Amino acid sequence: MNKASWPFVSSTETLTPHQLYVTPPALAWLVYNSIRMVKRTSNRDLVREFLSYIQVEKGLSTNTLQSYARDIARLQAWSLKNHKQIEKLERTDLREWIASMSREGQAPASVTRAVSAARGFFRFLMLDGHIKRHPAEDIHTPQKNSRLPQFLTEEEMERLLSAPDTKTDIGIRDRAILEILYAAGLRVSEMCSLKTSDIDIDSALLTCHGKGSKQRRIPIGKSAVRWLQRYLGIRRRLGNETKAELFLHRGRQMTRQTAWTIIKTYAAQAGVPDISPHTLRHSFGTHLMQHGADSRSVQALLGHADISTTEIYTHITDLHMRKAYDRFHPRARGAGKGK
Repeated sequence: MNKASWPFVSSTETLTPHQLYVTPPALAWLVYNSIRMVKRTSNRDLVREFLSYIQVEKGLSTNTLQSYARDIARLQAWSLKNHKQIEKLERTDLREWIASMSREGQAPASVTRAVSAARGFFRFLMLDGHIKRHPAEDIHTPQKNSRLPQFLTEEEMERLLSAPDTKTDIGIRDRAILEILYAAGLRVSEMCSLKTSDIDIDSALLTCHGKGSKQRRIPIGKSAVRWLQRYLGIRRRLGNETKAELFLHRGRQMTRQTAWTIIKTYAAQAGVPDISPHTLRHSFGTHLMQHGADSRSVQALLGHADISTTEIYTHITDLHMRKAYDRFHPRARGAGKGK
């Protein structure tokens, strides 16, 4: 593969971290370290070629590409530690690598993701003719936790939405953030990347740019529209009004870390359970299903590629109905007085 086709680095022969100009910087260092380790063991930069391939062919987001780079760097580090070349790893080697991650205390989901990245890497090596057999094809990973996604009840959601002090500009901004996250089921990263041009107030529609550069249009309710209008009215006092980014923090685009801190702060104030960055998104999907939305519609609104991902909310709704039945139906706990 021609060096000029690699989007992250310059085409010079000697690579330094300063030549990796991708944003964010953490990804540059991950890619740089992967490239450096490959150079010790191979005449070709196979990791670099793989990361370039998946970016171009799959159109992955920066965050997803960063995860791939981190996981392949982990495999590369294990290979060097065990005096092996990454492209020559066998099935037994990969099993030892998986076992080592488990011993280090990596969560099953993290191990599964790393193995998935390794599968993609070796699949690429096969397609490019570097190996004849796929060593990771039949590798089994630890089972993911079967816990259902965490979500808030509607009453808890109301408390969270009411937590910001809307007598202040910051409070109005934060209320708009919470309303949009819940009204549209957005990922926190999707909310942070919203532009003012993505909001159509008159039509009550929002254009979201999700994973893999996929775009979807999502309707938003009257409450979210009202708080967005109030936020847009005071936005000039929170930063440069001419900036394209919708949500600003100290005059700059809000980061995921800042947004997450804001959410956790209000969750604590509202007395709702300790939540994760995805809790509002899970609450969106769950509440839609509980009120009768079909899974295909919820799939489209959430931007899930696979319907099986959406159907987890059906299981939540089933549990919700089961609990309601057991609590309120007069014959749920026994046969009653008659036979």
